[in-house]
Amino acid sequence: MAVGVFDSGLGGLTVYRAIQDRLPDLPLVYFGDNAHAPYGVRTAEDIYDLTCAATERLWQEECDLVILACNTASAAALRRMQEKFVPENKRVLGVFVPLIEALTERQWGDNSPPREVAVKHVALFATPATVASRAFQRELAFRAIGVDVEAQPCGGVVDAIEDGDEILAEALIASHVEALKRRMPQPEAAILGCTHYPFMQEAFQKALGPEVQVFSQARLVADSLADYLERHPEMIGAGTESRYLTTGDPARVSSKAIQFLRRRVVFDAA
Repeated sequence: MAVGVFDSGLGGLTVYRAIQDRLPDLPLVYFGDNAHAPYGVRTAEDIYDLTCAATERLWQEECDLVILACNTASAAALRRMQEKFVPENKRVLGVFVPLIEALTERQWGDNSPPREVAVKHVALFATPATVASRAFQRELAFRAIGVDVEAQPCGGVVDAIEDGDEILAEALIASHVEALKRRMPQPEAAILGCTHYPFMQEAFQKALGPEVQVFSQARLVADSLADYLERHPEMIGAGTESRYLTTGDPARVSSKAIQFLRRRVVFDAA
C-alpha cells in the first residue's frame, strides 16, 4: 500500500516532489488525468465524477490515503466525496487547509474559533472553477476574521504550463495580476491556488512585486502529510513501489514531466 497523489495533469508533481523530499522512504503513486485536463473550466459535477474515478483507480493501487494535489478537485469535489463517497477505511485529503493554516499561523489540527490575523488583504490566483466554488473563502472563514480576499480566475495559465509554453504563461500571469491589482492595489499576501502555478512562482512574484508574500502549497502539504502520518501510521501501509500513471499519452506526459522535475520520470497508462 502506497499513498496516492492525484492531479488533473502535471501540476500535482510539485506536491509529489515536495512529499518525496520530505518523506523519501514513503512509496507514492501519482495519477495524472491528463486526458481530461484542465479541470478548471469544467462543471462541478464533471469535476466530481472525474475525481471520484481517479480516486477509485488509486484505491486499486492499494492507496488507502489519497491526496488531491489539485485545487480545483479539492474545491469542487472534496467535501461531497468525504460526505458521500469515501468509505470508512479510506482517506481523501485536499490541499487547502495546510495553506490556510500557514496563512493564519495556526497549527495543523487547531480547531479553535476564528480570530483576527496579521494579514488583512489576500490575493487568490486560481482556476475559474476554484474561484467559482468559493471554497478557499469558506475554509478561511472557519479560521480567521476580517480578511479581505480578492480572487482572480487565471484562464489559460494551466494550459500554457501543460504545453510547456513559459513565455505565454508569463504573459498571462502578468495580465491576471494586473487585473487583480485594479481591484486590490496593495495585497499583502498572494495565494497560488493551483498546484501548477509553483512552476511559474517567479513570474507571479515579479508581477506582484517583492513586498507581497507569495504562498504556494507543495511544501506545506508535504509537512502536513508528514504530521498526519505520524498521527495515523496505519495509513502508510507496507507498499514499497512508487509509480506514475496517466490517462493521457504516457510518452508525451513523461517527456513533459521530465522538463518540470529535471529528473527521469516514466508514466504508465492508467
